[in-house]
Amino acid sequence: MFTNQTGGTSCLHPEFEGVFVPIRNDCTEKERTLLSPENDLSAYFTGPRWKGTGATNGLQEEDADFIDGLLQKVSLFPTVRVDRSRLADCHEAWVHVTISGDEPCDSPLFGGFAPYPRPGILTWQNSD
Repeated sequence: MFTNQTGGTSCLHPEFEGVFVPIRNDCTEKERTLLSPENDLSAYFTGPRWKGTGATNGLQEEDADFIDGLLQKVSLFPTVRVDRSRLADCHEAWVHVTISGDEPCDSPLFGGFAPYPRPGILTWQNSD
């Protein structure tokens, strides 16, 4: 079972059973600056739209579009997409996704998890 503090200031602790696969938490060598879509996700959920409230009543299509667009922008696993049927169960730092297959790279992180599609959770550091 995996959990994370999520939902902004609501400090939720949802759980998910599965395998933890960390993705895209690179940093610059000299400055030690995080190069991750986590920065953009945090800015989005603390920005004008959600103002750090945690989006605890679920996400909307607009939010899913932003997250899917961000994943594509950073070339982060084109097989990972927000699960639009689970938007009501999503909130800041806890987004239900569907993994549709192995990503097209050497040593795929999702190798061996077939058959697809598989459910997953995209999570990151809570803004609280």
